[in-house]
Amino acid sequence: MKIKVKDVMAVMEKHFPLHLAEDWDNVGLQIGSVNKEVKKIAVALDLDNHILNEALKLEADMIITHHPLIFKPLKKIEYNNYTGKLIKNLITSDIAVYSAHTNLDAAEKGMNQVLAEKIGLVNIEPLYNGQEDKLIKLAVFVPLTHLDQVRQAIHEAGAGFIGNYSDCSFRTGGIGTFRPQEGAEPYLGSKDILEEVEEYRLETILYQHDAKKVVNAMLAAHPYEEAAYDIYPLLNRGKMYSIGRKGLLPEKTDLKTCAQMVKTKLGLNNVRIAGEMEKEISRVAVIGGAGASLINRIVKNEIDLVVTGDMKYHEAQEANRHGIAILDAGHQETEQIVVPYLAELLKQDLYNLNCQGQILVLKNHPVFKLL
Repeated sequence: MKIKVKDVMAVMEKHFPLHLAEDWDNVGLQIGSVNKEVKKIAVALDLDNHILNEALKLEADMIITHHPLIFKPLKKIEYNNYTGKLIKNLITSDIAVYSAHTNLDAAEKGMNQVLAEKIGLVNIEPLYNGQEDKLIKLAVFVPLTHLDQVRQAIHEAGAGFIGNYSDCSFRTGGIGTFRPQEGAEPYLGSKDILEEVEEYRLETILYQHDAKKVVNAMLAAHPYEEAAYDIYPLLNRGKMYSIGRKGLLPEKTDLKTCAQMVKTKLGLNNVRIAGEMEKEISRVAVIGGAGASLINRIVKNEIDLVVTGDMKYHEAQEANRHGIAILDAGHQETEQIVVPYLAELLKQDLYNLNCQGQILVLKNHPVFKLL
């Protein structure tokens, strides 16, 4: 099956929903048409001239990046500056651009989860209580003849997940009544005649952000002109998401040994460390990219070590005062591991959909060089 940009977007947003992005972020499709057919999809950390040239050589139709090319609103696109020229070349080359940024950072199987697993943490969980996927309940009244059809439709649309269980629902039988009025076109019954029909109350649980999709699927599968259904807010706790993860080392160790282990796991030659080398390390937080802004949240989590990038002097000093060591492995270095991960995920999901497309991994040049 031929693949379009919207098919790639659907795969990305299944794993990294757009609603997980921070309010200030700009994620999703940035350049191009959702209906454009694509044969080669390139994945990179950033989109710059080097990546564009590589994509052109490889005849890529679409580029997926972690960092958005268009981050702040543009008032104008000038061809004589770096970004404007890049945008012009992308458009004239008919290359679609898509970005997954803080939604990829926070997602259940996103960048920080990959980083935490890469350095060998166990018992991994969100670093703090950030966004919550709120739960709601849908109850719909369905005639017996269409019960399975409606149930299947709402589950395929994303309802019915409880923990590691799918297709969860409950039904109970009863009698539904209705009297068709002027202008009605009933599936059952006649105008002005009170009808009694054997119906089932079918109920299931779903995430609030999926409500529109699930209700539309339910209505499409329901035989009635006017389906009767209720939606209830729930106090049950949904999934929690945060930018960052925390977990435990399999065995306690000192800071120096832990730093050497992280260097090896991430394939790095150098890291910056703030803290006493003999400090015992067990509880570790990871924040790919830049983690300085989350130090205040980390203090509340009884963390021994933070693995991150772009750490500033005063934030590192403040962390040390709270007994937290810092391992600054670099912004690019802590995030670039997500590129091959994304490529493999796309390859597998598109293969499962019988979509024909080639996934390319493109590597950015290092921003910093050490002398």
